[in-house]
Amino acid sequence: MAENTENTPAAPQAAAPAPAPAAAHAPAHQEQRRGGYGGHGGHGGPRGRGPRRERPERDEMGFKETVVAINRVAKVVKGGKRFSFSALVVIGDGNGTVGTGLGKAKEVQASIQKGNAQAKKNLVKFPVLNETIPHEVIAKFGSGTVWMKPAAPGTGVIAGGGVRAVLEAAGVKNVLTKSLGSRNAFNVVGATLECLRQLRTAEDIARLRGK
Repeated sequence: MAENTENTPAAPQAAAPAPAPAAAHAPAHQEQRRGGYGGHGGHGGPRGRGPRRERPERDEMGFKETVVAINRVAKVVKGGKRFSFSALVVIGDGNGTVGTGLGKAKEVQASIQKGNAQAKKNLVKFPVLNETIPHEVIAKFGSGTVWMKPAAPGTGVIAGGGVRAVLEAAGVKNVLTKSLGSRNAFNVVGATLECLRQLRTAEDIARLRGK
């Protein structure tokens, strides 16, 4: 009986080390699953994606900057060509004020800064009613023509390219637009600003008529 009592606890002691290899192997399996998405492990987030780019912050005057187009231009001189960059910049406060400017410099960042400074000198103020424009309008700038029409809430900004950049910077949330003629960004943005300059409310028209 003494021998049976001593041999009984010996069986669990011999079986105890058996789960150890499975427990030690589990973290390695988890690390393999984490690194299986794109090979970035846990550094890039789900599926190895990098950090998202944040939207541009507003400056001290409350304007949000949007770069519509950047072109490399060349000036032919006696010794050859001198290359520089031109940037078309749109700024707006999201409350009916928007402006555009063109900056040229030898560096991209310097051209954007010049365009921003030029845009602040060419601001356009127009009425925004229920997050849309007050009436239908069409305008032409150069060889580009833009047509706009008010839209019901929930429609969104039905526009593209430079027209969308100008309207979103100005704070218009619902509008229907159509770009006719030239697709050049400079002409399209210019025609969009001409449309906004023509916008008037019913009170403004009555005041002009002396009523």
